[in-house]
Amino acid sequence: MADSDIRSYTFGTLVTAMVTPFTPDGEVDYRQSAELASKLVDDGNDALVISGTTGETSTLEDDEKEKLFRVIVEAVGDRAKVIAGTGTNHTSHSIEMAKRAAKAGAHGQLIVTPYYNKPSQAGIQAHIEAVADAADLPVMVYDIPGRAGVPILPETMIRLADHPRIVALKDAKADFNAVTRVLANTDLDVYSGDDGLTLPWMAAGAVGLVSVSAHVATRQFRALIDAALAGDFATARTLHFELDPVVRAVMTHIQGAVAAKQVLKWQGVLPNSVVRLPLVEPGEAEIATIREDLAEAGMVFS
Repeated sequence: MADSDIRSYTFGTLVTAMVTPFTPDGEVDYRQSAELASKLVDDGNDALVISGTTGETSTLEDDEKEKLFRVIVEAVGDRAKVIAGTGTNHTSHSIEMAKRAAKAGAHGQLIVTPYYNKPSQAGIQAHIEAVADAADLPVMVYDIPGRAGVPILPETMIRLADHPRIVALKDAKADFNAVTRVLANTDLDVYSGDDGLTLPWMAAGAVGLVSVSAHVATRQFRALIDAALAGDFATARTLHFELDPVVRAVMTHIQGAVAAKQVLKWQGVLPNSVVRLPLVEPGEAEIATIREDLAEAGMVFS
């Protein structure tokens, strides 16, 4: 895809929600984080989400997040957009993180539905707008009821689209009718938040994907998205089928951050697969299942 086409979208079309590498003793490995970010951009990402779900945001300290934002901006900020995961279920805390993200030089922020609290739709809207107001950063809203406990209804998302800083939606609720209503009634850049739904969402008008599996298969996802944007759905469908076992390996057996780190270790991209509690590294049976799926995709590791 031509650079001019990528630039027509605030955050591009392929975005990886990046894992946070740790040292063997569980500290954030900022050098490794910068190297991973550089590789992902080299391989075709237009943007990266830092300190999102896959980045283990729930177990990162605020100072660690702010430093990560700054380190990744320094590493790739001249070549790709850095989207800071600022959203929490605590509005004033999210506002503080939005301000920190702006101070660190981030190009945008990802605001997730407030989780656990189960607010009303009015509460969801008020929370997201308050965080969007807190920093001069374009916003991608993250709708993931499987983690948040509540969905953002289409009517709410349509109202949120009137906010001048809210420019994109990461849709991870697998409701085709709902995303169709948003696409039909807003100018938002809509991204599939489910790796396996990239093709059908883009067929309806989504601009791309915010991915976990793209950590380990960036070039294939890049090719799928480019084909779909070009209207070449025969090629996109072939790539969709080829990527299916990769998506199964990373997204269906264990938590995505755990699986992605394990595969990145096998690929020699990360030196370890350390995660922070309450996440734990995969057991032997889980590893065997992941290996079987990857072998189906032609990815075999010793």
